[in-house]
Amino acid sequence: MATLEQTRAILADLVAFPTVSSESNLELVVHVAAMLGELGARVDLFHDETGHKANLFATFGPRNTDGGIVLSGHTDVVPVAGQDWSTDPFELHEAEGRLFGRGTCDMKGFVACVLAMAPTYAGLNLRRPLHIALTHDEEVGCLGAQALIRELAARDLRPAIAIVGEPTAMRIVEAHKGCCEYTVEFHGLEGHGSTPAAGVNAAGAAIRYAARLMELAEALKARAPSDSPFTPPETTVNIGRIAAGHAHNVIPGHAELCWEMRPVQAADMSFVKDEMARFVDDTLLPDMRAVHPDASIVTHVIGEVAGLEPQADNPARDLIGDLTGRTAAETAPFSTEAGLFQSLGCSAVLCGPGSIAQAHKPDEYIAIKQLGQCLDMLNGLAAALTD
Repeated sequence: MATLEQTRAILADLVAFPTVSSESNLELVVHVAAMLGELGARVDLFHDETGHKANLFATFGPRNTDGGIVLSGHTDVVPVAGQDWSTDPFELHEAEGRLFGRGTCDMKGFVACVLAMAPTYAGLNLRRPLHIALTHDEEVGCLGAQALIRELAARDLRPAIAIVGEPTAMRIVEAHKGCCEYTVEFHGLEGHGSTPAAGVNAAGAAIRYAARLMELAEALKARAPSDSPFTPPETTVNIGRIAAGHAHNVIPGHAELCWEMRPVQAADMSFVKDEMARFVDDTLLPDMRAVHPDASIVTHVIGEVAGLEPQADNPARDLIGDLTGRTAAETAPFSTEAGLFQSLGCSAVLCGPGSIAQAHKPDEYIAIKQLGQCLDMLNGLAAALTD
């Protein structure tokens, strides 16, 4: 079994790679690919269209056999700019039973545990494959995981179980809402504020759009499943930003609105998108073009990440329950890549070391005790893979 000392050394290496989402993760994934390749894993790197980022997918055991298990983590971290750190965020620092550094809990701690266990997995006579997936750009819309899922589907490679090691303090999380983010641009016609009918007020259009969103937010409350495990139980809508205009007496010709929804079910996502498209096409845009034919409304999809829907039959949950001794599963308020694996047909669950309460903050840390608990779980998995 891997030791905490080995895990700490690997975590120090991972933290030293400053894989903020705006930067490349290639040095980290190439480093990990070399580690796993030396152990005999079959390793693929799938680059994004820029060539500056990549997903890693490695396999021990039979490659093209369904029914395998994937251990998944993301490589990117949130920025440290503007945060007041006590130590260098990209140099692991230990104090009072904690390891400090950007990404220690979210989620390089889990990745370090998996890599520390890799020599053990490599030495097993596996009857089903054990996959390791590392993705890019989770923090900005799960972009890497979406690409990875498409690649796996194209190869007809469908693991049975996905364990996503987000920081849950080693509790079992079987469900979370999705996260869909959009930026909408409104292009109208500037003019003098004294004659508003001669222009097309982009700010006014954005306000009408926002008002319709708020109407749908109320309608979504009635659509909440009666057995919804979430708080609040319904799909939510939030308007995060509206920007427009330059002066009191100028009709703004451009506006921008940023909004998100957190769906509890896929049907709600379709409901909101269809209703907003109908409102734009049938009402809002015709009103704008009646004055200015070149007026437009453009929606940019920042990210559409499926939620992890609770399932009565969940082998991933049951497996982690057996490995950790926990009998209860929970929901999470944050979104992850787990729903994407579920969309591939995997049974998926969240369970990893560290607390989400420490994520994204200055002096982010992970308790060493939590790493030990994660190693215990992953060591138990080794036995399950050879049963």
